[in-house]
Amino acid sequence: MEKGSGPRATVLLADGREAPALGLGTHELEGRACEHAVAEALDLGYRHIDTAEGYGNERSIGAAIRGADRAGIFLTSKVSPDHLRPADVVRACEGSLCRLGTDYLDLYLVHWPNREVPIAETVEALISLRASGLIRSWGVSNFTATHLREAARVELPATNQVEIHPHFRQEGLAGACRELGLPLTAYSPLARGRVLDDPVIGEVAGARGCSVTQVVLAWLLRRGHLAIPKASSRRHLEDNRGALAIELTGAEVDLIEGRPQGERLFDFDWAEFDR
Repeated sequence: MEKGSGPRATVLLADGREAPALGLGTHELEGRACEHAVAEALDLGYRHIDTAEGYGNERSIGAAIRGADRAGIFLTSKVSPDHLRPADVVRACEGSLCRLGTDYLDLYLVHWPNREVPIAETVEALISLRASGLIRSWGVSNFTATHLREAARVELPATNQVEIHPHFRQEGLAGACRELGLPLTAYSPLARGRVLDDPVIGEVAGARGCSVTQVVLAWLLRRGHLAIPKASSRRHLEDNRGALAIELTGAEVDLIEGRPQGERLFDFDWAEFDR
């Protein structure tokens, strides 16, 4: 556990490895802005950085972590859905490692499932990457419970990274993941800023004298999820990290979990979500 980071500084992945519970998401961060955000995050004590080959920012992240203590950084990237054939997975991973300037990834995720590629084939390739030392853990993103069970026939993923926030809690998927024994990682945990105007969560934050962002992230961590909010300024990075010190009461959690549920923000015609 990170010193001074609160009681839930790490989460146990399904493969037994620990990951920092709060990380920096870098979707839509590019170039110097991305490099600056990652450097600021590391300076503030962040140790979990999340990217993907599809984000187009791996070189910027590589520049930001160059010279840092690599062993102290939990680095995640993702393989795109059009690279899920075994040979393509290996090439994609090697490409990410080259752009990031590192010898290994702490976590490598399947970014989206691809119905044209059997999940078992991809999982076997990821297991081979782990055996070769190029990755430490493998997981998935945007997988349904059905996808997860199919993968688990070969091996259980370490985590499933999906959209989760108070207005889209994914209770069914969260329950399936609890049964399987793997944690969820929440992307877009602030619903692209939409939860910041939630009056009930605002009341919880006001009573505590903290920000709505901190309440939402503390709620996710209390549920046993990892969270990777995007931030580009030092102020927002500091605000997000403050969630690690917050312990919500059961009554506060009940208020948050009573919020009405809306539609997912990241939805595509080709995506195989549970409808």
